[in-house]
Amino acid sequence: MSKLSIVIPALNEEDGIQAIMDRVLAVQSALRGVGIAELELIVVDDGSTDGTAAVVLATPGVKLVQHTQNCGYGAALKTGFAAAQGEWIGFLDADGTYPPEFFPKLVEAATQQGADIVIGSRMAGEKSEMPAVRRLGNMIFARLVNLIAAAHITDSASGMRVFKRSVLAQLYPLPDGLNLTPVMSTRALHEHMKMIEVAIPYSERVGRSKLSVVRDGYRFGQSIVWTSLYYNPVRPLGLIGLGALAIAAVIGVALVVVRLMGVQSVSSLGAFALFSGLVLSVAGVSILMLGVSFNYFVALFHKTPVKQGLFGRPIFPALGQHFGAIGLVSLLFGLGVTLLSFVLALGGWTTEQLWIYYLASASFVLVGIQLIISWVQMQVFDTLRIREQLTSSDLRGKEAISSEATSRSSDVRAEVLQSHT
Repeated sequence: MSKLSIVIPALNEEDGIQAIMDRVLAVQSALRGVGIAELELIVVDDGSTDGTAAVVLATPGVKLVQHTQNCGYGAALKTGFAAAQGEWIGFLDADGTYPPEFFPKLVEAATQQGADIVIGSRMAGEKSEMPAVRRLGNMIFARLVNLIAAAHITDSASGMRVFKRSVLAQLYPLPDGLNLTPVMSTRALHEHMKMIEVAIPYSERVGRSKLSVVRDGYRFGQSIVWTSLYYNPVRPLGLIGLGALAIAAVIGVALVVVRLMGVQSVSSLGAFALFSGLVLSVAGVSILMLGVSFNYFVALFHKTPVKQGLFGRPIFPALGQHFGAIGLVSLLFGLGVTLLSFVLALGGWTTEQLWIYYLASASFVLVGIQLIISWVQMQVFDTLRIREQLTSSDLRGKEAISSEATSRSSDVRAEVLQSHT
């Protein structure tokens, strides 16, 4: 039998805190049915200026932890996590929007499926009174997490969860604000934790919401992207880079088709296409290579193998080592086109005839240079990453030789002693 600690962060929730505490305490018998022998309820008063603390203190069986000043939703949760004694930790908001009656289902799902984290999903089919704007925002955040982490969850920002206390070290650091939940989801996915969802209903809150749709929505999205950059930078940056390259390729094909149709003059729209194609091709390669290089930074920092998970699994496992060769080919091809353009210009070709050659040569030269630079960076970073391993290997080799030499020396010494006796 296990112990579950439930944390409730509270800021000026005097009107609603009693009801949610009573509902949490009422699930103790149901929790025993799923293997939870003891329930610990912790309310973290995050600098309230009303009677929230007094209401909590007057409720038997509830532990109160107080912040002297408002530190933020995430900070309050982390204070509660630090005070928790259970092997399992759960949390939910103080405003009555999340149903504590579903904690037994979350615990049961965790134990039956061997999950590290169970999210109470408001977007998985149960009745929800969530405002349409917030529902749309949560759908966007979930899709963003899924896109960046190559996973599938429906509610990355849910404020009702149960997780193993033992995973906190992997989840930390977590932010102090309302963006703690999407960052927790993103980190858990990148840490390869088993995270599952259980559908829960969602009610309209008691009192005024402290969530700002615009400000906090922007912070949520920003936090998800930045967190993913700490783990697998090539995933978000690579998707952006490949998108730019795809658009550049479409523009390039269109320009070639137009040229083959006999159109040689460049209109204002054509000039814009030329400029866009050149910029997008160079920018696409630069952003993609930035992501790949950042992955080497991450591997260097954590002293782990380099991850190239652009599509959720290692991408181009051997291609990364050949970026230098690919870049050299691109550079030489671009220079060859440049030389051809120069010869044709000497032969009397006009700018209208040569513009597509100029565009192609510039694109291939710049892309080649970028690939070569990135390849050099990757070689340096990878050498730094494995330097300790190489040093250790060299030292073990020397130790082995030294040990063998010592053994041979001892044998010779024994033979000499025997000959003298």
